[in-house]
Amino acid sequence: MLTLPIKREWFDLILCGIKKEEYRAVNPYYEKRFQNIGLLDSAGMPTPMESTILLRNGYSASSPTIMVDVTMAYGEGVEEWGAEPGDRYYILKIERIHNQKEERKRWLA
Repeated sequence: MLTLPIKREWFDLILCGIKKEEYRAVNPYYEKRFQNIGLLDSAGMPTPMESTILLRNGYSASSPTIMVDVTMAYGEGVEEWGAEPGDRYYILKIERIHNQKEERKRWLA
């Protein structure tokens, strides 16, 4: 399963259900990873497929983590959610958060 690190600010907004998208740079590194889980086709274009990934606030195995189902899009993101104006991104559209209640309890403890 693909695990992506994410800053605490964005992690919290996703966990609360406010932020509905996560952005990644359009480059060969992410293209390969997204192709491996079926979100991009061999030409680097988004597929209609849904995939489950982990978003981790930090790099440690014990860092807070949420499992989310995502679909892929390509385009400009929302500035309030971290996108730079005029830049284009791989946009991970968050469809579902699996362990939202459990992680929120652990995070607030």
